[in-house]
Amino acid sequence: MAITLQRVARRSAAVLREALYPTTCMMCDERVQEDGALCPACWTDTPFLTGACCDMCGTGLPGQDDGVARCDDCLTFARPWDEGRAALAYGGGARRLVLALKHGDRTELAKGAARWMHRSARDILTPETLLIPVPVHRWRLLRRRYNQAALLARQLARLTGGTCAMMALTRHRATLSQDHRSVPDRFANIAGSIRCTAGATVAGRHVALIDDVMTSGATLAACADALRQGGASRISVLVLARVAKDR
Repeated sequence: MAITLQRVARRSAAVLREALYPTTCMMCDERVQEDGALCPACWTDTPFLTGACCDMCGTGLPGQDDGVARCDDCLTFARPWDEGRAALAYGGGARRLVLALKHGDRTELAKGAARWMHRSARDILTPETLLIPVPVHRWRLLRRRYNQAALLARQLARLTGGTCAMMALTRHRATLSQDHRSVPDRFANIAGSIRCTAGATVAGRHVALIDDVMTSGATLAACADALRQGGASRISVLVLARVAKDR
């Protein structure tokens, strides 16, 4: 009898909680079954990357998934990392989600987004993988109050059971925005601005660089170069969204 009453009480509490705080879609007010899910309309508008994808940056490729393949950009630019994955193509609902996470104080979006990233990279992430977010300069962090890459990395660490090294990389020089810059200008703008923190335990480790968006890959390349100098043995790149064509 006591066990039955406890079950009834828990069920009643759950019903009351759902009535007061309904579980809604990540991007709208439609009700969904579980926290961090999308409603059918938002799901349809969100371009998940499936099928054939570039093994170095995750961008979608035409044809069937028949093994390791490279996109034109990754054949053109030497990438200083070993492999890369992306969960979404940057557009539609994915673009709105990234902007909400990055500029809209929607920090709760990191939980659901990290699940998608984990799904796209489950072939490379292990509990031994050291998760490292792309850093932001301290003045930008002061203005924004959080680093969205760090939020994603922390949630991914919970999913993998691995370790998240928040301060392994530092951006010691403030840089101008990368928006609307050419590919060469992006690389020039970020050059020499990121360092591996003294005492960071990356030597001999498999590390995964975490960021919200990859466009040209300039920032990720600067981070990867710093990690190579720190002794990282294998570097993977994992982003929430990949811009399909570099500007």
